[in-house]
Amino acid sequence: MRIVRSQQTCTITALARLFDVSDETIRRTVKPMISDGLLVKVHGGIMLPGHVDEPPFQRRMLESREGKQIIAARIGELVEDGDSLILDSGSTCVHIAQALCAHSRLTVVTNSAEIARTLAPRNENRVFMTGGELRPDDASAFGENVLTFMRQFHVRYAIVSVTAIDNHGHFMDSLPWDAAFAQAAFAQAEQRVVAADHTKFGHSALVRAFSPEEVDLLVTDAALPPESAEAFSSAGLKVRVGAPRASVAPAITA
Repeated sequence: MRIVRSQQTCTITALARLFDVSDETIRRTVKPMISDGLLVKVHGGIMLPGHVDEPPFQRRMLESREGKQIIAARIGELVEDGDSLILDSGSTCVHIAQALCAHSRLTVVTNSAEIARTLAPRNENRVFMTGGELRPDDASAFGENVLTFMRQFHVRYAIVSVTAIDNHGHFMDSLPWDAAFAQAAFAQAEQRVVAADHTKFGHSALVRAFSPEEVDLLVTDAALPPESAEAFSSAGLKVRVGAPRASVAPAITA
C-alpha cells in the first residue's frame, strides 16, 4: 500500500520484480485488498480508488507502461541528435518523447500538446505543433488543418502508434482522424515506424490504417505472435523486439 500510494499506479510485473516473487504471487496478495476496496484493478496493474476518475488518456499512459517504456528506450537508440521526426499523439509516443529528452537539436512535428511541451524547451530542439481543434481527452489536434500543415515537412522518421494489429498484420486505429494522421505522416517520411506493445496484437479496430507493406520498421516489447511474424516476414517488414542495449529502468523502486 505504501508503494502504491507513492506511485499512484503500479504494474503487477514491476511489483513482482521488486519483491522478487512471481506475478501470480502478487495477484494473490492484492486480491483481498481489491475485494476490500483498498485498491482497484486496472489493465496490468493496480491503483488507488481515488484515481479511477482520472482522464482516459492518463489511464492509457499507465496501461502497459513497462512495455511502452521498453519501446521508447529502443526508439531512443534509433533516433540520433539532429534528426527530424513526426510523432503522433498516442500514449506510446508520449513515452517516446520522454525517452528523447536527452537528445539534442531534434526537429519534431506533432499534433500532441503534451509532446510539444516535453520536447520544445530542451537542448536546442525545434518543435512544430500542428493547428486544429484540440481533443479534450489528450490535448491533441485533429482535423484537415493538421494534415495540410504536415504536408510541408520532410522528415527522417514518422513514428506512430496504433490501436490494434490483427492476425493478418494489418495496423488498425479506433478513430478515423488518427488513421489519417498516421497515413499523412508516413507520406512525409524516409522511414515509417510503428511503435506497438504486445497487447495490441491479435485484435481489430474500427479503421484500417495501413498494411505491413506500408511500414518499414515495427518496434515492440515482446515476441510476436506466429501469425503476425509470418505476415511481417512475407511483407519484408523489419521488427525490433525487446529492451535495447542499455537496460530499461524498472517502473518502481523500493
